[in-house]
Amino acid sequence: MTNDRLPHFVIIGAVKGATTWIHNQLQDNPAIYLPAPEPHFFSQDFDRGLDHYRRFFDGARPDQMLGEKSADYLAHADAPARLAAVLPRARLVVQLRNPVDRAYSDYKMLFRRGTVSKGPDHYLDGRPSDQPRFLEDGLYAKHLRRWLAHFDAEQIKVLLFEDVKAAPEATVAIVSDHIGAPCHYSTQVGADPRNDSSERFLPLPVRTALAPLKEAVRPLRGNAVFERVRGAFARQIAYPPLAPALRRRMVDYYARDIAELEELIGRDLSHWRQDRRLAA
Repeated sequence: MTNDRLPHFVIIGAVKGATTWIHNQLQDNPAIYLPAPEPHFFSQDFDRGLDHYRRFFDGARPDQMLGEKSADYLAHADAPARLAAVLPRARLVVQLRNPVDRAYSDYKMLFRRGTVSKGPDHYLDGRPSDQPRFLEDGLYAKHLRRWLAHFDAEQIKVLLFEDVKAAPEATVAIVSDHIGAPCHYSTQVGADPRNDSSERFLPLPVRTALAPLKEAVRPLRGNAVFERVRGAFARQIAYPPLAPALRRRMVDYYARDIAELEELIGRDLSHWRQDRRLAA
């Protein structure tokens, strides 16, 4: 039987902004139900209809608050209007990361997947490329203005990646208060947002060959024998570096949008405009 309820809150992004961490924290809360996969309904699958969307929440108990996380909603041109039409009173959560760091992290994700193969200068220097998302998704003020055209400002809670790093428990409390859920902080999830670019991965040809089995082996993750076998073959990926000169050009690229974002959210983001080495 399909659940006829719809989410009370949505984590809308940003991609590579550590939204998985806050998703996992809220998912560990017994009072909340979040589906494990990102539905991507209001971005990629809107034409599949609400019955398709509702199926993501079939496992929820009647007493649980429903929520979902699809990090690509923030930068998607049609997602705000679509979500407002279906969930006009939804509480929204946005988690933002330094846009230069976010773009490079996004590049590294597609590099390890084999989607891109050229160096970061090909995609991140401001010229048109076949992966505009790397730079475009970090224009946060531009995207937030689109959401504010459809939702009241009080419905949208904006967090920074730095908030999570500096005060993880307080961040969970802030989000819980925003969505109206009892606060539950999980020490099992951990205090630090996950940096998956530093993880060890199977070689790309092996990952490609095993892709059809991804869901079948998911329950084995964490199993000692499985992890031992995987560890014997996994290697940390050597990513093409982000050159200091390219980083400076990216800081300049984002400067105006960062200034506009400061006005929108009332936060000092001067540290994002500094030319510094990538820390994570």
